[in-house]
Amino acid sequence: MPKLTIDGIEIEVEPGLTVLQAAERLGIEIPRFCYHDRLSIAGNCRMCLVEVSPGPPKPSASCALPVAEGMVVKTDSPMVRKGRKGVMEFLLINHPLDCPICDQGGECDLQDQAMLYGLDRGRYHEEKRAVLDKDLGPLVKTCMTRCIQCTRCVRFSAEVAGVPDLGAVGRGEHMEITTYVGKAVGSELSGNLVDLCPVGALTSKPYAFSSRPWELRKTESVDVFDAIGCNIRVDVRGRRVMRVLPRINEDVNEEWISDKSRHAVDGLMAQRLDTPLVRRGGKLAPATWNEAFSAIADKLKGMPAEKIAALAGDMADCESMLALKDLMTALGSHNLDCRQDGAGLDPAQRASYLFNSTIAGIDEADVLLIVGSNPRWEAAVLNARIRKRYLTGKLKIAVVGPRINLTYRYEHLGDGPETLSKLADGTHPFVATMKAAERPMMILGMGALARPDGAVVLGAARRLATAALLVRDGWNGFNVLHTAAARVGGLDVGFVPGSGGLDTGAILEGASSGKIGFVYLLGADEIDMARLGKAFVVYQGSHGDAGANRADVVLPGAAYTEKNATYVNMEGRVQSTRTAVFPPGEAREDWTVIRALSGVLGKPLPYDDDAQMRARLVAANGVFAGRGGAPKAAPWGGFGETGEMDPAPFVSPIGNFYMTDPISRASATMAECTSVFVMGRQAQGTGTHG
Repeated sequence: MPKLTIDGIEIEVEPGLTVLQAAERLGIEIPRFCYHDRLSIAGNCRMCLVEVSPGPPKPSASCALPVAEGMVVKTDSPMVRKGRKGVMEFLLINHPLDCPICDQGGECDLQDQAMLYGLDRGRYHEEKRAVLDKDLGPLVKTCMTRCIQCTRCVRFSAEVAGVPDLGAVGRGEHMEITTYVGKAVGSELSGNLVDLCPVGALTSKPYAFSSRPWELRKTESVDVFDAIGCNIRVDVRGRRVMRVLPRINEDVNEEWISDKSRHAVDGLMAQRLDTPLVRRGGKLAPATWNEAFSAIADKLKGMPAEKIAALAGDMADCESMLALKDLMTALGSHNLDCRQDGAGLDPAQRASYLFNSTIAGIDEADVLLIVGSNPRWEAAVLNARIRKRYLTGKLKIAVVGPRINLTYRYEHLGDGPETLSKLADGTHPFVATMKAAERPMMILGMGALARPDGAVVLGAARRLATAALLVRDGWNGFNVLHTAAARVGGLDVGFVPGSGGLDTGAILEGASSGKIGFVYLLGADEIDMARLGKAFVVYQGSHGDAGANRADVVLPGAAYTEKNATYVNMEGRVQSTRTAVFPPGEAREDWTVIRALSGVLGKPLPYDDDAQMRARLVAANGVFAGRGGAPKAAPWGGFGETGEMDPAPFVSPIGNFYMTDPISRASATMAECTSVFVMGRQAQGTGTHG
């Protein structure tokens, strides 16, 4: 490995590294604008100049300079300082210097580096150029006069997002970043362009002119809009969530989040349930907590346990599901389910419902089979990770399901169960490809499992895993891609039918026929409310969505930004949200509502504070003992059922990426995204001078 000296410190690094990367190993900071760890090298900005010997007597761009044996690098010599000042002076020639009205002010790389490395005065007095702003859609606001042509946005769109809508036209002073044909950036990850932009050329349109960074209170949390469990930072001013930004977690989301995770937060303040409601005379009317609890207690008095049921929604936290399970058990009912879509998962075998290879394991896979899933809409950040592995040329991908644009090339094997049967029997030629691979992987989506024959599909997938040798020493390539943040946690706490209990389909059927007389909906809004018949319905949740409209009693709960709660992502990683703001009005943390109700019902639950609740979680399942760390591997066993599968093709359960839950359906920003990207009604905006 080559040895080089940087600022008098000798270091040995692996070949192929650049001087900038080697300097970072020593903790030496080199300024840059165009360079980014996760993007290809462009060498545009020249801000990362260093002095290198042996070599020509001029500064060199360290981001594009490979290390070499015997190289001596100076990162702070007079030549380097003069070169950086010159580069900064050129960058500011055409920059409008409108920091007081720029949304990037206070967290702008150009501001910071101009202070550290720039001159204290400007020598150019000619007129600055002006560039027409571009309409990139409802999420990204442009002021292209500020652009320094670092091309980070262009490279992200083409390399990470896989939607090469952005590019550069013109040369020299006339160069512009544009979408060529004046269209919105059609990526589910477009909000990350704002994080990448080192100046104020690309900013958040929904957040425009809302607040300054130093006004915000920052809370580290976890995203619950999908099952990935992206690590996020929630920025709050007063009692309002102003924005959500990604946190770096190399094993989960790297440093990206989806547009829904980032921008649906305006729905947190809309259509909120902030007071208990009781239906009187056919209409929901405000009530006190005691009145709401009394109405529930009166209905449950004398009701047989077999007529009581509970369903948990896609955003329910583990504490509330366990508390509700304990309450149902105390009432003698085993009719409960966290699979409101009816997915045929086997709660007895944890390996049957986990993303067993882990999300980071995608970086090692060499063959991937996607069955009944659209990862681009079901897990946009995970899809970007698949694309990253695909671009290395070391991943062969095949799909069983609909033909869709996944941002990478794949072999389409078939549309549904017929193809899966051939794969499970080992008669399909792609099985040989998977057997010959070192790290074969299968991703099984809810489009295949959330069907009446889901358990049979799961059994076929289990046979395929055996036939294709997906499970080997040190590797388990059998993966289930969930669409609900609450699903794995619900299965882990056992929020599933007990002995003789009814699942979601049977509960709805029983409610329709009158067999079920009481249904408790814990944030469950994705079921067919018409099938609840004349059952007495209690809805507990944060938003006035379908469940609240059907309910006889509404109990206001907390959204994910308003509680310290536990979630388990699809790979089995236990993570926690943190309270960034308090719930509005009379709303309370969900498990505390259930605990209070249990006392009124005469079945008080044995925990009164967060510590006791967490201890109950650990007692229910040991996986909750460790938080934030690597998920524990689950033992491999038999699961699924045998039988005939419905020949209907697999179809993703998500028809609109931007509206999948009560929060995103209440979001004005997501409604605009739906209009532009899903309904195809893109507004024809005109450019303005920056």
